Amino acid sequence: MIEELLVFGRTGQVARELARRGGHARFLGREDANLTDPAACAAVIREARPAAVINAAAWTAVDKAEAEPGAARSVNAQAPAAMAGACAALGVPFLTVSTDYVFDGSGVQPRREGDATGPLGTYGATKLEGERAVAAEGGQWAVIRTSWVFSAHGANFVRTMLRLGAERERLTIVADQIGGPTPAADIAAALLEMAAQMRADPGRGGLYHFAGTPDVSWADFARAIFARSGLTPEVVDIPTADYPTPARRPLNSRLDCSAIERDFGISRPDWRAGLDAVLKELNA
Repeated sequence: MIEELLVFGRTGQVARELARRGGHARFLGREDANLTDPAACAAVIREARPAAVINAAAWTAVDKAEAEPGAARSVNAQAPAAMAGACAALGVPFLTVSTDYVFDGSGVQPRREGDATGPLGTYGATKLEGERAVAAEGGQWAVIRTSWVFSAHGANFVRTMLRLGAERERLTIVADQIGGPTPAADIAAALLEMAAQMRADPGRGGLYHFAGTPDVSWADFARAIFARSGLTPEVVDIPTADYPTPARRPLNSRLDCSAIERDFGISRPDWRAGLDAVLKELNA
């Protein structure tokens, strides 16, 4: 890990995986730097004068964002912008995580970084605003758009399926949303590798996609979780229309990840291997 790395986030999935990788890093929880106070986040960076900054904190409550757009915007857009500005002033790399929700989910082709955006809800809109604000600060920055994050901790689809699969004999799961489940451990590893390369070469950075492979539906992802965990509930495919939520979800969450491999040598992780590792950890 880079020495004197400053990480916003302590308890989230990616932050916890970053902490596992050791090294000299300082992790900031809400009590240290609340992302609803962007100026305070920038002040922490100016005081710490780190070698690089990773923002692993975010407003990820997709449906709740519809009811609290101001708070979501502060955390997902204004705080990262303030962090990026502070990093630009110090001349250090800033990295943050975004989402496939910046797209409208139409079509079936994997989305590239330069493709037209069109978020369907507040969460995606605030993350897109954050991406643009970070780039506008003019420093050395990198944004990773990812999808369907899972790990052995926190609230995620794998943990939910394990709980429901043990409680129920039959589950109805959306089958027309397709994307790449992404292990938080691999996101953390990618961020650290990018940060190291960016430190070595001030010309590196930009917007990148990073998601697990192969692309799969939520229903088939659930089937894989059950098959690998030994649970046996019946999975019944349903369309998104039969599972209404306050915020609309993109149907096509496929991401073209060729740019990050080309520029940083980082390949798409196989989520099946990541799932096996998570199940092993939970069983332990």
